[in-house]
Amino acid sequence: MTIHANPGPIGIPGEPWGPREKSEWRSRQQVQRSYADEVVAAIDRLRDRFDVQQYGVLDHGHDGRYPLFAVRSRGWDDALPVMLVTGGVHGYETSGVQGALQFLDQRAVEYAGRANLLVVPCVSPWGYERIQRWNADAIDPNRSFRVDSPVRESAALMQLVAPLRDRVLMHIDLHETTDSDESEFRPALAARDGKPFEPGGIPDGFYLVDDSVHPQPAFQHAVIDAVAAVTHIAPADDNGDIIGSPVVAPGVIRYPLASLGLCAGITGARYTTTTEVYPDSPAATPAQCNAAQVAAVCAAIAFALSHAG
Repeated sequence: MTIHANPGPIGIPGEPWGPREKSEWRSRQQVQRSYADEVVAAIDRLRDRFDVQQYGVLDHGHDGRYPLFAVRSRGWDDALPVMLVTGGVHGYETSGVQGALQFLDQRAVEYAGRANLLVVPCVSPWGYERIQRWNADAIDPNRSFRVDSPVRESAALMQLVAPLRDRVLMHIDLHETTDSDESEFRPALAARDGKPFEPGGIPDGFYLVDDSVHPQPAFQHAVIDAVAAVTHIAPADDNGDIIGSPVVAPGVIRYPLASLGLCAGITGARYTTTTEVYPDSPAATPAQCNAAQVAAVCAAIAFALSHAG
């Protein structure tokens, strides 16, 4: 989804934003779609097949109150491995949310009696409604999964997962990389932090982020192979990189997930990955992007189950 930058700069170039600048930024963020209609209603339609848990609520005053929901396997069995699926950590990344919901509706039943599923389709509902990467405090939730996190969205998810942390076998976090990353969000990040904006590029296609501390190349390869049947895989740039990181296998880069405070690093899971779909490609439709996320989730679970011993 292409997002147009808000008109006019905020703050003084070269100086980090303070409370006044952040308040001005927040005032510019307008509701563009409905979390209640597009996410909560879809979760409600799953209640006859899954257990739905409200694990928190975000009260943003005049901007509204947002209940946070997780969807669990019915008949949870502590003897089975736990598979964690998260979406919407960055609210503007549509297929992360809709892909998680589509997986629940169309494919999750296949794993009944084989795995416990815990799916959080939309971690950041305020951002979902405003098609925004940051939360209402102009902070990136996906750099904020830390002890005593100042980001309520991140802290709530960590609290939900904490009792299961050591039992999660696989965690897949569903994201997108959009053209608006370059046109809007990276310039906004530079302005917020009082730094110069350094132009970059957007990968044309799907890719994954593995954990550089505990890499699982065969797991990543299995996910890439499954997604390649649905949409194209991002090639490396002329430097052999994707978004500034070396490509270690087709469509795969690595980050130290936990130390960067990334969502995919919140558990002790053996198998972790972050998906990145490219929805602005002329070769990809919204339906393909959602299907790519579903394919990634299914491949991740299948690999984890087959290597659970």
